[in-house]
Amino acid sequence: MKAIWNGAVLAESDNTVIVDRNHYFPADSINKQYFTDSSTHTTCSWKGVASYYSVEVDGQINQDAAWYYPSAKEKAKNIEGYVAFWKGVKVED
Repeated sequence: MKAIWNGAVLAESDNTVIVDRNHYFPADSINKQYFTDSSTHTTCSWKGVASYYSVEVDGQINQDAAWYYPSAKEKAKNIEGYVAFWKGVKVED
């Protein structure tokens, strides 16, 4: 699977985990040069508190386009640290 935005491959992995129709990519599969930490956090009742990354490609910023659970709740431990995408990021195989 690949996560693509603005012509750049943000992440690529054969080992994504699908949860709630989202592909979660292992942390070591993301191209870190495109990611910056965001101060945004949200809470999922069964996954826990999500942290966000903004993505920057060729000077364009996609605010909070990726999220992950740094300390997932017990039922979501399989995606702890994995990164998922939205806001126009295409995930395809």
